[in-house]
Amino acid sequence: MSAAASSPIIAGDLEEILARPIPWDQLRGTTVLVTGASGMLPSYAARTLLALNDKFDMRITVHALVRNEQKARTILSDIVDRSDFRLIVQDISEPVALDGPLDFVFHGASAARPALHASNPVGTIRANLTGTFNLLDLCVEKKARGFVFMSSAEVYGAQPEGTELISESSYGGFDILNPRACYSEGKRAAETISVAYAAQYGTTARIVRFGHVYGPGMALDDGRVQADFAAHVVQGRDIVLNSDGSAVRTYTYVADAIAGMFVAVLTGDETVYNVADPAGFVSIRRLAELFTEVRPELGLKLLFTNDSDRSAYNPSKGQGLDSTRLSALGWEPQVDLVTGLSRMVAALSNSPMSGALRSV
Repeated sequence: MSAAASSPIIAGDLEEILARPIPWDQLRGTTVLVTGASGMLPSYAARTLLALNDKFDMRITVHALVRNEQKARTILSDIVDRSDFRLIVQDISEPVALDGPLDFVFHGASAARPALHASNPVGTIRANLTGTFNLLDLCVEKKARGFVFMSSAEVYGAQPEGTELISESSYGGFDILNPRACYSEGKRAAETISVAYAAQYGTTARIVRFGHVYGPGMALDDGRVQADFAAHVVQGRDIVLNSDGSAVRTYTYVADAIAGMFVAVLTGDETVYNVADPAGFVSIRRLAELFTEVRPELGLKLLFTNDSDRSAYNPSKGQGLDSTRLSALGWEPQVDLVTGLSRMVAALSNSPMSGALRSV
């Protein structure tokens, strides 16, 4: 079965990714471990590797580590029984044992949902710290060629007022005594762990910091605004903002983000790269408006809990990621925001994980 047989939209995304001028042959014959493989970004990474097998006979073996086997078998139902795919079910906080060789690790296992940062701060920070230690120990043991840490814009912390696009060296601060810092500080510490192993053991580490990514594979109950808005459209409900929606971020389509990661890994020589679509630098309010327009036949509206927010709007308040370093390698986003949102809603409307939410 092909790497995206269950979704024509994901299949089209993979075709676009593979058509990019990326030196894919570097992955030929490799064994790759992808953690958090039922999540949006890691699942796209795994599917991309399998699609390389389908199209170019790359003979890549993909090991996919997940914590919830039932969820993974649902999300990855079309690839889970492939002969070039192995499902590993365990908590990333436990040591990882793997038979045979290992060339690359793409570490995407993380408690990214905002609700978990409040309800399970210990589990959130443990997955990033202990999980990263476990995987890098495995890389040292197996003499792996590369460790790729899928990081986040959250590592930048509070930025000076007026900052718009954040470069890879622009670090701000956190309130480290706030339990909600568990995610941001966990990602930061995991990055330091990665470069520490590179310095001491020679393990090649590449850190890819994603901004606000959206697209097929994102859970409708994820808790981030792009998931909330998509859920409203899938359910045919008006979108309601609890603020004026003036916060501005860079929103990047998942296929562009994954292509950016592979460009960084296979052609870059810097330790860290931001991945963000500069054309997706919009306010939450504008994002919500665009979501209501995805299905015009539904006649959805943008509403506000506080009516004064309808007019009290400052579109300049916001921060995004500067992807100049990655663009210098030749990466360019190909999916504009309107097209990406349309693909996201169409795919999620037919997702096996969206049925319960549609019935609410």
